Amino acid sequence: MILGKVIGTIWATRKYDSVKNYKMQFVQPINSKKENIGRPIIALDTIGAGPGEIVFYITASEAVIPLSVDMAPVDASIVGIVDSINSEIN
Repeated sequence: MILGKVIGTIWATRKYDSVKNYKMQFVQPINSKKENIGRPIIALDTIGAGPGEIVFYITASEAVIPLSVDMAPVDASIVGIVDSINSEIN
């Protein structure tokens, strides 16, 4: 799982049938210090996250697992909203 911050919502007039019930979000990958790492990605939102929220997401073939279908053209899915981050290491 990877940390990210939702930075926007994508509106599509047409979607693949198996993903019609899910929002597509722009997600900026971040580290535990909330610093941007890499480029933003598009992820299917399976939990109702909104802009500005810190989330964790999964990629690759596992991205289909939280969906209500067996197969879908999905490379990334948001699977959780992060309440807090404690990055102190003792």
